Amino acid sequence: MPSAGTASRRAVQLVALLAMLVFFAAQLVGALLPVVPLLIAASAAGLALDLYLQHRDPGLVAVLGKIRFDVMVRQLLRDMLVVIGLLRVHGDGSLGDYAPLFVGLVLFYATHLGCQAVALLVRRSRTLPFLTRNVDASGLELTAAPPRLLARQHGRRLLRFAVPATAGLLVTVGTEKALWGELGIGAALVLALGGAGYLATWLGRKKRIANDQRALEWLDHWLADYKPTVGMYFSGGTSSAYQANMWLSTLAELDGNPVIVLRERFMMQKIEATDVPIVCIPKVVHLMALEKSSLKMMIHPANSGKTSQVLRMPSIKHAFINHGESDKLSSCNPYSKAYDEIWVAGPAARERYQLADIGVDDRDVVEVGRPQLAPIRPYAGPPAADARTTVLYAPTWEGWDGEPGNTSVMLAGENIVRALLADPKVRLLYKPHPMTGSVDPRAGQANERIQAMIREANAQRGGTRPGQEAAAELARRTAELDRLTTSAFRDSADDIERMLLQGTPEKGRAATVEAATVAWEEAYWASLPEWEHQIITGPRPALFTCFNQSDLLISDVSSVVSDYLISEKPYAVANTSGMAEEEFRANFPTVSAATILTPEATGMEGLLAAVRDPSLDGLADARAELKVQLLGPSDPPSLVRFNAAALSLAAEADARRERMEARASEIPPQRADETASV
Repeated sequence: MPSAGTASRRAVQLVALLAMLVFFAAQLVGALLPVVPLLIAASAAGLALDLYLQHRDPGLVAVLGKIRFDVMVRQLLRDMLVVIGLLRVHGDGSLGDYAPLFVGLVLFYATHLGCQAVALLVRRSRTLPFLTRNVDASGLELTAAPPRLLARQHGRRLLRFAVPATAGLLVTVGTEKALWGELGIGAALVLALGGAGYLATWLGRKKRIANDQRALEWLDHWLADYKPTVGMYFSGGTSSAYQANMWLSTLAELDGNPVIVLRERFMMQKIEATDVPIVCIPKVVHLMALEKSSLKMMIHPANSGKTSQVLRMPSIKHAFINHGESDKLSSCNPYSKAYDEIWVAGPAARERYQLADIGVDDRDVVEVGRPQLAPIRPYAGPPAADARTTVLYAPTWEGWDGEPGNTSVMLAGENIVRALLADPKVRLLYKPHPMTGSVDPRAGQANERIQAMIREANAQRGGTRPGQEAAAELARRTAELDRLTTSAFRDSADDIERMLLQGTPEKGRAATVEAATVAWEEAYWASLPEWEHQIITGPRPALFTCFNQSDLLISDVSSVVSDYLISEKPYAVANTSGMAEEEFRANFPTVSAATILTPEATGMEGLLAAVRDPSLDGLADARAELKVQLLGPSDPPSLVRFNAAALSLAAEADARRERMEARASEIPPQRADETASV
């Protein structure tokens, strides 16, 4: 079943669609009978509704376009009905005095199509084979974008420019004076011609950017000047950027010249603040520029269909680092065999690959730890006797394979939350996975019910709130963080203008953003009443800061558990797999130091008691041992091991290049010429 919000939105869309059909039917009746007031009212209302939908419900507009009832068809039909009504009301059925109006309308629509053709040419001329960020791209002669209304919003442009034409025709219908229609259509023609002419200036010398050939030559020169040595390659969907963002700080700390390589243009604005140069190369034919560069190795936080395209480059070594480790089968994907090395956090992942028996050679597995876990604070003891116990419930999503044990949200989530809310000394932080419900609607529905339970519990609990000073401080910190992380682009900005504005960043900008984020997090938690349960669904606050606030984690078999173990705090895992507890622990080593919760959430009282009284916690030693097993030793630090692995793999790339150059030098000149000709 659709959610309440989805059902409400669909109901509004259905009402709007029915209203549109009613207006067209009323226009037809008003034109044929004829009934002048009805024709005028229906025509004006239909145009107003279309203008409203263009701004407020582009989804419905897109659906209408798919069934070939797009904005131009609708407006043309609307104007033709007005013309028919005009002839029925004031004429004998022939054009007569109104012929100029008809000709003017034809010219207006022809001009609109001409403007659309110019817009297409402009968009093509402003589409480079790659995009950059944190790179000085002034050599590409980048310019600001044309107004969005002219270049990319043909529907809004047509309707807005058509307003004077339709208004003039309607006044003519009511007054029999053709002059009003001529003035209205004339004004519309001037707008359309002016828009097309202004838009065409972006095809001129002053505003036209570099063509593809010059741009690709510029990219080769930039790669030769910058001399990248280590890169991060990423390709994914709109909600997957977090998989790359978690590695930004680590990449920036590596020795050498780092670079980030993306494949989807939209991903450029989803990568968080970083000083590392970013290059987006959508087409594989242009991606081969990397093979001719000094790039030695690349790390890969995720698998994707486009990953194979970069793995074809033998001059570059590739390491799979994943975006999180868990006992799920997806953490041991057979695709991993395609990489030169697989970097894992600790011994547990190494064993996991061997037990999975997917053909991964143990010699290709390198333990590097998890350097991005540094912000997570270690266990500092139980909550004070007079303080609330903060419990973080962070279930994962349902996954692509449909396994019932992937997420606890559907089978156990409501029971877990109900048991926590029943304890007056518990403060719950609920942070579901952002993809919850994206595959199985039942997970989304359970998620909404859980949030409703939490809101109801807050309403019943009540209490005092921090003063206005805390709220003011949060507002100030939010504004500062938004200023640093949200690029102030114009609404009309396109990829090229954003590329122009996101050139070489201010030195140390990433560190400034990090400091602002820490300050925001402190202000955020200080602004919340300590008695209030929290529902956290946005990107802020991040999961790691929720770790630091919590005394206990409840989750599923996921990388969240592995990351949380760095703190050595108590944690629990919901068993919704249908396995017995012994089998569950045997199959999923990451839960060996966890309290196992049944779908009914039995044992919650004992779990909370152990969190509050360490003498009742019999799993502390097991957590310390499992932490080393999952994440590796603390010395040397994870970042040091990660950097050493990167340097080692880069050295292997250098050694291969030397071998290939030596072999090429041994080929006799004549044979080399023959080889080249082949």
